[in-house]
Amino acid sequence: MTNDKIKEILNSVQADKLSVKDAIKKLKHLPYEDISFAKVDHHRHLRQGVPEVVFAAGKTEEQVIKIAEVMFRKSKRFLISKATEKIYNSLKIKNAVFHPASGMISIGEEKRKKGDVLILTAGTSDISVAEEAAVTASFLGSKVDTVYDVGVAGLHRLMGSRNIMKEARVMVVVAGMEGALPSVVGGMTDKPVIAVPTSVGYGTSFGGITALFAMLNSCVPGIAVMNIDNGFGAGVLAHKINTANS
Repeated sequence: MTNDKIKEILNSVQADKLSVKDAIKKLKHLPYEDISFAKVDHHRHLRQGVPEVVFAAGKTEEQVIKIAEVMFRKSKRFLISKATEKIYNSLKIKNAVFHPASGMISIGEEKRKKGDVLILTAGTSDISVAEEAAVTASFLGSKVDTVYDVGVAGLHRLMGSRNIMKEARVMVVVAGMEGALPSVVGGMTDKPVIAVPTSVGYGTSFGGITALFAMLNSCVPGIAVMNIDNGFGAGVLAHKINTANS
C-alpha cells in the first residue's frame, strides 16, 4: 500500500465517502497479511519506497499465485521475478504481463517515468540479467534505456554509445567472463555505475565469481557491485539513485 492510497482512504473518511469501519477493513492488513506459508508485506512500500517483490524460484506454483493474488487484491500491482511462462499462464490475472527475456511477471507498472537509467551489457548472453534490471527499474517508475553487446572485445561498439551514456543519471553495467566492462565504463563517466556480474563464462569464470572479484577489485573508485546475476537488486538501486530528490 502506498502513501497515496492511505491518503485516499483517510480523505474519503474525512469527506464522509467511506465509513470508519470500511476504512479499518482496508487498512487491517498493515503491516502484513499472514497466509500461513507467507507473510505478505503490504507495508514495505511505505518503509522502503519499493513494494515487496515475489521471488518465484524455490516456491511452488500455487504459492506464487496465491501471494500474487493477495498483493493484487490489496494494491492492484505486483512484480514477480524468476518466474516461468507456466506460472504466468496459471495466474489468470487480466492485464498481467510476462517478460520472457527476464522471466518476470508484472502488473500495475508506474506510468510516470522519471530520470534516465541506462543498462549496458558486455555480451548478448548477459541480456537476461540486464532485462531483469530493466523491467524492475521501469516497473518502479524510472525511464530505462538499454545498450547491449558492447563488451571489451570490441570497444568501438561502446564508443558508439557515448551520447546516450552522457544523458544517463545512473548506469547498470552487466558482464560475465572476466567482468571488465564496468571498469571501462566507470573510467569514462562521472555518473554512478552499478556493476552486475553474471554466471556467463567458461570453467575458470567459476559461475560468475571471477567477474564478481574483478568488479570488486576495480581500480575505478565508487563502483557499486551487486551479487552474481542479481539484476533485480541492480534495478532497485538504479531506481533509487535515479529518483533521489525528485
